[in-house]
Amino acid sequence: MNAIPQDYQDDMQAAALAYMQRHQAEHLGSSQALINRAADHLECALSLDRALAEKLVLRAYGELHSAEQPYRVDVDSTSAHTVALVDTRTGLTHAVPAELIARYLIATPKRKRLTAVN
Repeated sequence: MNAIPQDYQDDMQAAALAYMQRHQAEHLGSSQALINRAADHLECALSLDRALAEKLVLRAYGELHSAEQPYRVDVDSTSAHTVALVDTRTGLTHAVPAELIARYLIATPKRKRLTAVN
């Protein structure tokens, strides 16, 4: 299987972000509808594989809603069980167990529907 070049993925993620910026006002009550529509756009208009389209749309969605926030994930310090978050204002790194993320953000009745990405 041929690997998809990172610069191509970056361009397609930028296309997803631009699409969501243009259409987010149409989906104020449903982020899942915006995510699905953006993935449909990448799949149909730009001929991306559905799995790749969903992955890139979810990354772009994170950028759409977090670009101005001070916290960033330190990918190099993150493990399968702990997410390392860096506060860009202070430089401090916080280790957050994945179990806490699941308990308080995913397994709560108040959560919004999330899309699984493989």
